[in-house]
Amino acid sequence: MPNLRSVIPLVAGLAIGATGAVLFVQSMPPPEGSAEERIEKLEADLKKANNRVTTLEGADPTGRNRPGRTMKDNLRSIADDFRNGRPVTPDDVFRATQPLIRDLSPLFDRMRTKELQRRSDTMAGELARKYSLNAAQQGALKNWLDQRAEEEAKRYTAIISQEGVRMEDLNEATHDIRLDDGLETFMQGTLTGEKLAAFQTERMQERVNRVQDEADMKMERLDRIVTLDDEQRGKVFGMLARGARDFDPAMQFEGVGTGTALTGKSKQDAILSVLRPDQKAAYEAERDKQRAETEKELGSMGLSLPADWNERDFLGF
Repeated sequence: MPNLRSVIPLVAGLAIGATGAVLFVQSMPPPEGSAEERIEKLEADLKKANNRVTTLEGADPTGRNRPGRTMKDNLRSIADDFRNGRPVTPDDVFRATQPLIRDLSPLFDRMRTKELQRRSDTMAGELARKYSLNAAQQGALKNWLDQRAEEEAKRYTAIISQEGVRMEDLNEATHDIRLDDGLETFMQGTLTGEKLAAFQTERMQERVNRVQDEADMKMERLDRIVTLDDEQRGKVFGMLARGARDFDPAMQFEGVGTGTALTGKSKQDAILSVLRPDQKAAYEAERDKQRAETEKELGSMGLSLPADWNERDFLGF
């Protein structure tokens, strides 16, 4: 997971989301059917959301009798905190805009679905070429991928809208979209014989590559700080591999065992248990350095670090 500094741009991006939504409507390519009708529907959703925000904010200017705080209330509190020198984190700024984001969620769903459907076109074309799918199979695959695009868009919007979500959670969710989750099951009902066997072999190799690349990347980050020996590298790689999203017990990695499971402790604690005292000291020194740099960068914008920053894994384990 990237450190906090890498998600700072999300604060600004989400704050101007409504403007981006309007620009998207204006530039959206014509869908099936009437383009004008589609655009009118999106504009109606945006207008409805804006009207709802106006109604909520005007119903009780004091905010004392409302069941929940509005975006205007939240932003006023943020401004008061800034003026009075109280700490304000990027998460605070994001949560101040959540009422508007929730009201615009139908529009955001359509925007992200449209984006993901463009990816599904590429994936469908590649699979059709590799496995010589007929027209009916291609149509079924495209429909399935489009449905996955819609599901992933709704999942992301649900994360944005939930209480207590952090900026780092959003950043992780943005990079965690997988249209091909469940593709193995779909293709089992589409391919047979040698084609199915070839697909399964290639998919397993793709997953092995993902796991190996992820584990190698994270291990190298740690190695640059603490200089792992060969035995430590094997243990850390195994732990990171077992913790990867795509890991399967059937996977084999040349020259490296799979290590031990991370049951009963966090990934970070398990990996730190492999280090010598001097290496742990180097790790903690780097963590403190990263904290100071992040704190300085946020401070230049008048923001503060979240209280739990030290508990967050700054190397993305």
